[in-house]
Amino acid sequence: MKIVGASIPRPDALGKVTGAAQYPADLVRPGMLHAAAVWAHHAHARILSIDTSAARALPGVRTVLLAVDVPYNRFGLIEADQPLLCDDMVRFYGDRVALVVAENAAIARAAADLVRVEYEDLPIVSSAQQAIAPGAPRVHEDRSNVLLHQKIRRGDIEAGFAAADVVLEGRFTTSWQEHAYLQPDAGISYWEGDKLVLETAGQWLHEDQRQIAAMFEMPEERIVIRYAKIGGAFGGREDLSLPPLVALAAWKLREPVAMVWNREESIVGHHKRHPFTITMKWGAKRDGSIVAAQIESIADGGAYASTSAEVLKCAAIFAIGPYSIPNVATDAIVAYTNNVPSGAFRGFGAPQAHFAAETMVTRLAHELGLDPTDVRRKNLYKEGDLESTGKPLPAGVSVRQVFERCLEEKAVRFKSDGRVTPGSSLRRGVGLACGIKNVGYSFGFPEQATATVELEVTPAEIRSATVRVGAAEVGQGVHLVLRQIAAETLGLPFEAVRMITDDSSQAPNAGSVSASRMTLMGGRAVAEAANAARGSWVYGDPPRATVQYIPPRTTPLDLETGAGVPNYCYGYSAQAVEVEVDMRTGVTRVARIISVHDVGRAINRQQVEGQIEGCLAQAVGYTLTENLLTRDGKILTPYFSTYLLPTTLDMPTEVYPIILESADPNGPFGARGVAEMPLVPFAAAVAAAIFDATGAWVTDLPMTPERILAAIDESRRRSAASAAALIV
Repeated sequence: MKIVGASIPRPDALGKVTGAAQYPADLVRPGMLHAAAVWAHHAHARILSIDTSAARALPGVRTVLLAVDVPYNRFGLIEADQPLLCDDMVRFYGDRVALVVAENAAIARAAADLVRVEYEDLPIVSSAQQAIAPGAPRVHEDRSNVLLHQKIRRGDIEAGFAAADVVLEGRFTTSWQEHAYLQPDAGISYWEGDKLVLETAGQWLHEDQRQIAAMFEMPEERIVIRYAKIGGAFGGREDLSLPPLVALAAWKLREPVAMVWNREESIVGHHKRHPFTITMKWGAKRDGSIVAAQIESIADGGAYASTSAEVLKCAAIFAIGPYSIPNVATDAIVAYTNNVPSGAFRGFGAPQAHFAAETMVTRLAHELGLDPTDVRRKNLYKEGDLESTGKPLPAGVSVRQVFERCLEEKAVRFKSDGRVTPGSSLRRGVGLACGIKNVGYSFGFPEQATATVELEVTPAEIRSATVRVGAAEVGQGVHLVLRQIAAETLGLPFEAVRMITDDSSQAPNAGSVSASRMTLMGGRAVAEAANAARGSWVYGDPPRATVQYIPPRTTPLDLETGAGVPNYCYGYSAQAVEVEVDMRTGVTRVARIISVHDVGRAINRQQVEGQIEGCLAQAVGYTLTENLLTRDGKILTPYFSTYLLPTTLDMPTEVYPIILESADPNGPFGARGVAEMPLVPFAAAVAAAIFDATGAWVTDLPMTPERILAAIDESRRRSAASAAALIV
């Protein structure tokens, strides 16, 4: 192969580094109207009245829109439970109650400040634990606070613990994480004839189209979604936030309207990674066989459903990590609260679950006096093993291969330079962890990708191709990868393939760029459409074909037992991480990372390595620095000056992305997704490395210096108490 596997440079790179690329905020033109939201600034309150008179009287204001102006005032990716503009109730600080449209942005924001809303404050549900307690106030009056309670039952949990030689318990907490995409939420909207056009950034053209058409009660074909350049997403653009607001203004006034959020509005106004509290009880035999795992996971879903039910189910099936355990009892609950909504974020429940599960594996090994490496070898999934849901894993179970490769790389690259530096407070440690993450939609959610390929031909040869596929380029390089797949399939030069991807009226539905799915799903559709178009040409038919690829079937999980076929493909990872901990301050630096991944086939090796490295930067932030704080539903860290993202100085100079290629039976040329995988085991690897360096376990994310120092102090206290008890 000449094109698949080659590190072809990205065609969009030059425009992005020179500033020529047009992102949504760059589309704003003179003469456009501007919209500004009136924010709730209350966590839970009843709306008694809205007075817009002062705002309407401000010169330059064109209108103030309210809930009554939205034909169907509900939206949601899975469940339409969120109002575009609140009419009777606000449920989190970032709810919007009105929309001001004015001649410029300054007037719109000034007028928004003049809208007077009278509220009756209601009791605030500030945590998932409070939400599920008896007698808790309801976030939604017409339903329970429990959005989903998913159980998984396999084997006999009591018999499993009875057979165990060691039983350990642990409690783990994780917090919210902000997506922190650098491109601000922005968009413009206008009419083209009888069609309403929205130019913005998102992750799924046709889903945005569906929801906005439903809100305005218009046929979907009269809504056109176009994506400008997208400066990151990570799941944060799966849910609609700003886009339907600017579309509402244009729909109502029939004039072009622009809207751009500042960073505070973005952080307050869109969803986050789910916080989890995970309680575990695991049992193992003396030889290291893990025989029982009991897990309770409680997640904060925030004010609206978003994708909480699906995230919870993923966290439930990954609660035992990539290990074959015969007796499992999992109870996973996600609840509505008056916090910012929680939704999709890179990893989709797997990082939270693996932080707890992988830590338990390492703790069990130490309790048994065994090497954590050997315990993993004994229990890791292999081909033909059953998941906790009772069904065989999809073919291509390569977690043992990636783990062994990780150990080989560690032996070469982590040359011991001493755990203790004489005369220094710095201590070094190394941690290992493994991971499993689904590729593609799960639990029976309809999964498909559609692509169209049109060929330009002569009687003797195919000269070029046009590929139409609605796949969002959010920075991951998917347009390049799909173009390489088409070129390789057709035997064309890379330059002879043209892509049409960013317009819902021009490109067919390939689904969301989420769940690490687009290389496999979109790539498979493109490859099959290319082959079909070539076949049509050979037989004298028009050289054009549209193909819908549907992967192997998944099924919903039984709520009481978890029985089902959750996924059709998994990706596997293994990591070794070295850290340096300052014993005086708790400040921890990641020194080296080895991150090994089976990607099936690397369509573009440079892009795969970039995905791994970029994801690791996000993992460092999630694990050590990004501490989103709230109080009574209000986000206290709504700026990058207080929400601390990792910088280049926080990243190790030694990062080794290692790629294995065990072809997946579903993927184009054997490819499977990788984009989320490096986040999955990373926090557990860091926790194990900190323990290796200090003897202290940190079980709360993020592992801030304060928490690490507290864990060190607690470890010292326990050691002193044990020593005193021995003397007595």
